[in-house]
Amino acid sequence: MSVDRAATPTTPSTDEFIKGLWRENPVFVQVLGMCPVLAVTNTARNALAMGLATMFVLVGSNVVVSAIRRFVPKQVRIVTYILVIATLVTIVDYSIAALSLELHKALGAFISLIVVNCVILGRAEAFASKNGLWRSFLDGLGMGLGFTFALLCLGAVRELFGMGTLFGAAVLPAAWQDWVIMILPSGGFFTLAGWVLVVNRINQGRARRKDAEAA
Repeated sequence: MSVDRAATPTTPSTDEFIKGLWRENPVFVQVLGMCPVLAVTNTARNALAMGLATMFVLVGSNVVVSAIRRFVPKQVRIVTYILVIATLVTIVDYSIAALSLELHKALGAFISLIVVNCVILGRAEAFASKNGLWRSFLDGLGMGLGFTFALLCLGAVRELFGMGTLFGAAVLPAAWQDWVIMILPSGGFFTLAGWVLVVNRINQGRARRKDAEAA
């Protein structure tokens, strides 16, 4: 009797990577990590930097937690995960400060707050602690890219309409009247709501098409 290798649960699948990009996007679908999503997405540059920093910590913590999961007692697993995450966040914090003090000041305390980002601790507890290295790596990379994509979507829209620029380069004509509200905290709520609406409409449309095909 032959065994379908693609169906075995131990075989790494690209689904672990793809799900975080859209189907289980941590921002647009799961609505997690709202603190940095609303606070640092006033420009595309800040959004991209925070997204990449979070992705590095997410991938690193998933891999480390998966590697040590059999050796950590259940009673101290959460403390251990937080220690791993905090170590990676410290590396990111010093690296950003060394590369660009201006960017480090713009992101401010939100770099350190990556430690308590529920996306990272949630993936460590719900996935990495129960799966192997490769699957945990793919899960962290997919979720990290999905988080970065979401932040970049918000940052690009807010900077474009709020300042008429994109990554600091002028895009809209000089006659454009900046929507100052877009670079204020309230603009983050409006932009997030708009993107969630767009994503939900797309997902509903895809679901209806699948139902129609199945019928």
